[in-house]
Amino acid sequence: MTITKLHPAIDNGFAATDENFQGGTLHCQCKENKVAVKLTAQTAHNHACGCSKCWKPEGAIFSQVAVIPRGNVEVIANAEKLVVIDETATIKRHACKECGTHMYGRIDNEGHPFFGLDFVHTELSADKGWSAPQFAAFVSSIIETGTDPKDMDAIRARFVELGLPTYDCLSPALMDAIAAHIAAQNK
Repeated sequence: MTITKLHPAIDNGFAATDENFQGGTLHCQCKENKVAVKLTAQTAHNHACGCSKCWKPEGAIFSQVAVIPRGNVEVIANAEKLVVIDETATIKRHACKECGTHMYGRIDNEGHPFFGLDFVHTELSADKGWSAPQFAAFVSSIIETGTDPKDMDAIRARFVELGLPTYDCLSPALMDAIAAHIAAQNK
């Protein structure tokens, strides 16, 4: 039986969240003079993402991304190597201009439901204890980047085997948070 490969950090299962974990350091994939980003808190809402914008390591069809309060994110080495991939995007993805690794994504629009949270890829850290993946989002979007639609049943089944529910948007809790934010703005 062939096992569908999704992302190297989740394909063989993953460690549970360490509730006492207080952060660590992300590094880009350059051989030397790596960009380093220090995270001083635990991440939340870690998930596999199939959107076409998120950074994926080589061979992965999904990214793995979590959020952290932006005040807990600090570039501590080689900041001059960072560039914003797309200035017009809602999430400004700051990537190493040499290796292409996305180090963090930031939302500048104060009216956005996720303003104040930065998006990070915890697999870029050697530190152990990060929040475990909880779900897979935007699963159908991988078709837009070349996945054969006939493979989707096997992909969803693999996520189920790993204990990760699949959605073609964000998780219900995050969708509820977005709707509540919009409702509050409309009052």
